[in-house]
Amino acid sequence: MFRGVASKHRGKRWLAPGKAKPYRTSGGKAACANVNFKLILQYDGTDFHGWQIQGELRTVQGELTRVLSLLESGKVNVHGSGRTDSGVHAQGQVANVQLQREMTPHKLRNAINGNLQSDLRVLFVDVVANDFHARYSAVSKTYHYRVVHGQVMAPFWVRYAHQEVRLIDFEKMNECARLLLGEHDWTAFSAAQSDAESRVRNVTQLEITHGWDGRGHCDLLEFTISANGFLRYMVRSIVGTLLAVGRGEIDVATVARALATGDRDLAGATAPAHGLTLMNVQY
Repeated sequence: MFRGVASKHRGKRWLAPGKAKPYRTSGGKAACANVNFKLILQYDGTDFHGWQIQGELRTVQGELTRVLSLLESGKVNVHGSGRTDSGVHAQGQVANVQLQREMTPHKLRNAINGNLQSDLRVLFVDVVANDFHARYSAVSKTYHYRVVHGQVMAPFWVRYAHQEVRLIDFEKMNECARLLLGEHDWTAFSAAQSDAESRVRNVTQLEITHGWDGRGHCDLLEFTISANGFLRYMVRSIVGTLLAVGRGEIDVATVARALATGDRDLAGATAPAHGLTLMNVQY
């Protein structure tokens, strides 16, 4: 395994002072009415039109809302830590929902999963303080982007990794990754249209690893990116730019100008959605 690292610090999960510690699905008393439940989710994003409800389209939020509304026998509001785009996967997405119905976390998890298709699962259910919000309480998120580097795309990775067949200069990519660490205005690396009040985000980790993958019989690249928040397309734009630098299509100085000026034309193309996975959210 070859490793190129650019990292300031790794986020750690913590509990705010004065908040009750949640408990897992392994047991515990039945939760009382008006309880705020925290859900840890996994999903294969291939057949979803992203997280957010969009009319009749199948979305993660829409599926959870449908099932929880049935269980609650009424309207519910499901809040996610962020809006993953169509085709993006999640290994550790977080959501929360407040329910009136009395139910243990264990029974709630089983009831939700019993009404979902197999590409979406609730792994854990916690009872948390009423002021916990999956999005606004988050302090950091981590994404992985995977790239199969080779002439043959293994079927095991076709849904979860992008393919790159050209030669890559890993030293140049790592040089550029170090440049992108820290707090910056990410206008050049995000969607043109955004409802974000600010495009300033702090990237605390940008790590690139590559090595032989025995399952796919290929060289597998993994980009690990952590920040206090992400703009739409930000991770995929960073990865697309780093790959362009690795191929020699863009130099590091041009990326620095893109970062400084906010000129999207200076950055690389946005990498495809299916290579991206939300790994975890820190609180």
